[in-house]
Amino acid sequence: MKNLLNFINFNFIKRFFVVLILFCFFVFISALSYVNAVSSDISESVFRLHVIANSDSKEDQELKYKVRDAVLEYMNNISKNCTSKEEVIELAYKYKEEFKEIAKKVIQENGYDYDVNINIGNFEFPTKYYGDISLPAGFYDALRIEIGEAKGQNWWCVMFPPLCFIDVTSGIVPDESKEIMRDNLNDEEYSLISDNESNDIKFKFSLIEFFQNINLAKKVN
Repeated sequence: MKNLLNFINFNFIKRFFVVLILFCFFVFISALSYVNAVSSDISESVFRLHVIANSDSKEDQELKYKVRDAVLEYMNNISKNCTSKEEVIELAYKYKEEFKEIAKKVIQENGYDYDVNINIGNFEFPTKYYGDISLPAGFYDALRIEIGEAKGQNWWCVMFPPLCFIDVTSGIVPDESKEIMRDNLNDEEYSLISDNESNDIKFKFSLIEFFQNINLAKKVN
């Protein structure tokens, strides 16, 4: 009788752990699917800017900001009537050489002869905050400007919706930019990047960051 009870208990424990493992696996797959879907939608709704300085010297970092300001001023003028990410990307390709010439002009006016590389593609970005808008780490379509050896600190922002211009001046995201993002995301996705108060939203944002950082680490290795 005692042996029978031990056998039953052993089988129960074994089945319990099998069910527990299967449940954990299900939760993991569900969370991963959720993160991939949300991250993809957020990534596809924005077009970003990435400026890399020649080095971390004070002079090169100051030059980076001057190049940034000139490029943003030009981009703001040509894209002010754009209503979609696709329009902005099309303009970026169309005026790619103009961006390069603007950057080189600023560099030369400040007494340097650094070369400039302009690339438009899908690049890695860390988690960044723009006023009350937060974008999780991941890969985003972007215009990348590399100054000289491009070994200095980065500067990142969002060209569409136009968060760059807000970030440079006041750090306050206007309702117009928020509405553009809201139109391109579902309610939960928009809450994930704009709601900094809800514990539920904070948890989901942390979940996205966790999986995205793992994905970034895998791609780097």
